Amino acid sequence: MSTHEQIADDLPLYALGALQGEERLALERHIDECPACRRELEALRGDMALLALSTAGPKPPARARTRLLEAVAREHRKASDRKPQPRWLPLPWLAAAALTLVVVTLSIQNSGLRRQVVALERATANRQAELQRAREIVSTLTASDAMHVTLVASKTPPQPQGKAIYVRDRSSLIFLASNMPAAPPQKAYELWLIPTSGAPIPAGMFKPDAHGSATVVNPPLPSGVEAKAFAITVEPEAGSSAPTMPIVMLGAGE
Repeated sequence: MSTHEQIADDLPLYALGALQGEERLALERHIDECPACRRELEALRGDMALLALSTAGPKPPARARTRLLEAVAREHRKASDRKPQPRWLPLPWLAAAALTLVVVTLSIQNSGLRRQVVALERATANRQAELQRAREIVSTLTASDAMHVTLVASKTPPQPQGKAIYVRDRSSLIFLASNMPAAPPQKAYELWLIPTSGAPIPAGMFKPDAHGSATVVNPPLPSGVEAKAFAITVEPEAGSSAPTMPIVMLGAGE
C-alpha cells in the first residue's frame, strides 16, 4: 500500500495530468481522505496558473516557480529509483506540454476579455456622443435668444387666420384677423360665438383692410355664456341673426 509520503510525491504528476492507472486511482482515494494532500494539490495548481499567467501578465512570486520546480524534480528523482518510465511519457515533456496547454487556454481567455473591453469602450463612446448631441438639441430649442422663423412655400398667398380671446365672466371678446380676402360687394364677415348649448350668437361684423387685417373688440354679448367655438360666415353688411352657410372659418378653444 502506498504511504503518505509516496502519495505526496505523486501530486506534481497528478497536477500536470500525467499520472495514470492504479497510481492515479490510489492518489484520488487518498486525497479524498487527506486534507494536507488536498491543500498541497491546490497549491501546486495555483503555482502552475501563476507561471502560465507570467507570459502575459505580472511576474509571479518566486516561491511559486521554486516550489513547482522542486516538486517536479523530486518526482523525477523518485521516478529514477522506480521502474523506468516509458519513452513516450518523459516527465519534462509532460510538464512542458501541460504548462503550454494552460498558457494557451489562458491566453485565449485573456484575448476574449480584451475584445470585450474594447467593445464596451466603443459602445460607451457612442452613447456619450449621442448624449452630447441630445444636449445640443435641447440647448438650441430652449435658448432665450433663439430666433424663431416660420417658412412657407414661395409664391403661395398666406393663409387667412383669426384669433379670438374670450373671457366668459366679463363677457369680454377680442378678435384679430389677418390675411383675410376682401368680402364680396355689399357683404361683410360676421363673427359667431358657438355656445356649449343653444343657437350661435352674433359677435360682431368686420371688413378686412387692404392688408387683410381686421379686429373686433368687445361686441355686445350676453353675460356668462360658455363658448365651445367661434365661427365666421359671409353675411349682408347689416348682419344676420343666424349664420348663412357655408362657414368660412371655425376654431375651438385651445
